Amino acid sequence: MLKEFKNFILTGNVIDFAVAVILAGAVGLVVNGFVADIIMPIVGHFAGGVDFADLKLILDEAVVGADGAIAKPENAIRWGAWINTIVNLLIVGFVMFLLVKAYNKSKTPPAPVEEAPKGPTAEELLIEIRDSLKK
Repeated sequence: MLKEFKNFILTGNVIDFAVAVILAGAVGLVVNGFVADIIMPIVGHFAGGVDFADLKLILDEAVVGADGAIAKPENAIRWGAWINTIVNLLIVGFVMFLLVKAYNKSKTPPAPVEEAPKGPTAEELLIEIRDSLKK
């Protein structure tokens, strides 16, 4: 079991996986920033100046004390933030699709394996033996 584990580690699969996880985290941060700072303001502009991150359905209003401090925060369903998350997911999926497509294109196909020349079949050998016995 330990030998198999060492072979698994030595094949580079673990390192490839670690690099993929780190890269995915970095790409996720970049895409989050792209969606929040570039895409959603454009979408909001064409939707009538709406900021989707602020859209919500308030279930319970916030309770403000006499001194102006919030005694109880509001309870709301933030469906605008959910729309941002969906747009984010679509963009991440598209970017990952492009990365995988480019990676697969960059891989060189394996060289075609030349087949060994075929020898005579069993029937041909038997015919040859029969003919040589007839002589």
